[in-house]
Amino acid sequence: MEIVVFGAGSLGTLLGGLLATEHRVTLVGRDPHVSVVHDEGLYINGEFDRRVHPGATTDGGDLTADLVVVAVKSFDTEQAASTLSSGTFDAALSVQNGIGNEDVLEEYLDCPVLAGTATYGARLEAPGRVACTGTGTVTVGAAAGGVSPLADDVAAAFDAAGIETTAVTDMPRRLWQKLAVNAGINPITALSRVHNGALSAGSTNRLARRAATETARVARAEAIELADERAVDAIDEVIDGTANNRSSMYQDVLAGRRTEIDAINGAVVDRADEHGIDAPVNETLAALVRSWERENGGR
Repeated sequence: MEIVVFGAGSLGTLLGGLLATEHRVTLVGRDPHVSVVHDEGLYINGEFDRRVHPGATTDGGDLTADLVVVAVKSFDTEQAASTLSSGTFDAALSVQNGIGNEDVLEEYLDCPVLAGTATYGARLEAPGRVACTGTGTVTVGAAAGGVSPLADDVAAAFDAAGIETTAVTDMPRRLWQKLAVNAGINPITALSRVHNGALSAGSTNRLARRAATETARVARAEAIELADERAVDAIDEVIDGTANNRSSMYQDVLAGRRTEIDAINGAVVDRADEHGIDAPVNETLAALVRSWERENGGR
């Protein structure tokens, strides 16, 4: 399969590198990372020990592929979609954080858009080097839910490259469950500067669970069946399974970059307001991270 991975950050590079063991892959990202990958190849370490040689470019325009995997930060989705609209793709798959990315992609791309979740841990260590800090799973499916033969084909392509992937019919619920997990883990680890495992007990665990249950409450207002208990179980499962990982938001804070707070806790608050629901934990976490961003030039 011919695959473009648009957004060669930590997760995009890891997925693209693993896919390159079986498929023809082009990574789209920024220098100096993509230049090193183009000239010397990509080294994957941590849970894997592989060197692969995908294509790599900073120019994402006028590309053609069977599948484009979109892995940019949520605040870059519209710009990415506009760039990709000059190309030709049979399908697109978002593996981004937040909700609503698929809607933006559908506005620009003349192909079916799938939604996805990925629980692999990834960290860019240097240009041309990515660490898999924890193996996980990928789910793909129609953004609106239901059976999707296209999702079956994409899952098979990922599986062939050794990425454990399942096509699912309940993607809306899974996206909101992922949002609940991110709402609880990302801002707390970023503000506290701790690995995910630090949230396994005590006051930070209770805070993370409250953020998750608030998110589940908003999901139900959006007609998504996500019970509080399932959201809490999911956040505890991810904390336990990724105890040694730094969340993506924690990595952004360490690097002095803009975070995805608007698409995670901010999105929960925005949807809560639309339904007249209070979400004080998410509102507080969003305000604190935004304050850090303003102080550090992220806004």
